[in-house]
Amino acid sequence: MSASTALIVGVALTTAAMKAAGPMAAGGRRLPTAALSVVAMLAPALLAALVVTSAFADGTDLAVGADTAGVAAGGAAAMWGRSVIVCVIVAAVVCAVLRAV
Repeated sequence: MSASTALIVGVALTTAAMKAAGPMAAGGRRLPTAALSVVAMLAPALLAALVVTSAFADGTDLAVGADTAGVAAGGAAAMWGRSVIVCVIVAAVVCAVLRAV
């Protein structure tokens, strides 16, 4: 088994164990409302962290470049209520123009 296959299998098993640990720890009880609201906010927070990391990461360093400007332009289009397709197109065009310059 290659190292990458072992890594993928390890991550999959760890993920399955973590997902199983929550219901086992709760023991069939319902979570309090405050805890449910925190759990509901975890996915958007993790997605935002992934977007920020992808936008600013350049190998091992943090950098601001054409990718960052593209993400910012796409985010601005989203704030103005544009569709997802328009946001992606705006981000791609801004990024391509800045890379061409």
